[in-house]
Amino acid sequence: MKQPLVAPKSAIEDPELQKLVQFYEETLGFCPNSVKTMHIRPRIALAFVEMNKAVMENHGRVTSALKRLVGYLTSFRTGCMYCQAHTIRAAERYQASSEQLDNIWSYSTHPAFSEAERAALDFALAASAVPNEVTDQFADNLRKHWDEGEIVELLAVIALFGYLNRWNDSMGTELEAPALDSAQTRLTSKTNWTAEKHAYKQESGN
Repeated sequence: MKQPLVAPKSAIEDPELQKLVQFYEETLGFCPNSVKTMHIRPRIALAFVEMNKAVMENHGRVTSALKRLVGYLTSFRTGCMYCQAHTIRAAERYQASSEQLDNIWSYSTHPAFSEAERAALDFALAASAVPNEVTDQFADNLRKHWDEGEIVELLAVIALFGYLNRWNDSMGTELEAPALDSAQTRLTSKTNWTAEKHAYKQESGN
């Protein structure tokens, strides 16, 4: 894409949204361009941020770091480079171990991951596939390690990133510099990650 489908707002003046985006100052260190684009219709942005806060709320065993790794694998499965960059950055900020960050692609065998985490990450890949690949085998394995509330949390993360993957890949949302830096540090040498449609060259004279 030569430019995003719709440009994000350069400034957000809505005081209510300003309060909500403080969430992203914690999770990412900046307000995402995706939210600034959603805010062209303010109710969409407000509803999304509230949904994001509810989904990422920490209730216990499903840690903030695991939720971001689930979001990463969901985005990896769908191929959204923008969301891959955001989730790997958020996983860093929520103190996922370097061992897990460096070995997320071999989670099924690497000792840095517990059996419960493997079940959650297996579920993330199956649930984000199109067509959906969740079977009784995935469900039974998930129930061995997580209770109903925790399963709801995990699926909420997967579903949230299903929305974000579609939004950002279709919108061609431009990657912010901190997310680009995290992706280039963590992902480029180990996967086929590139900024692709999410990086735009400035035209000369602009």
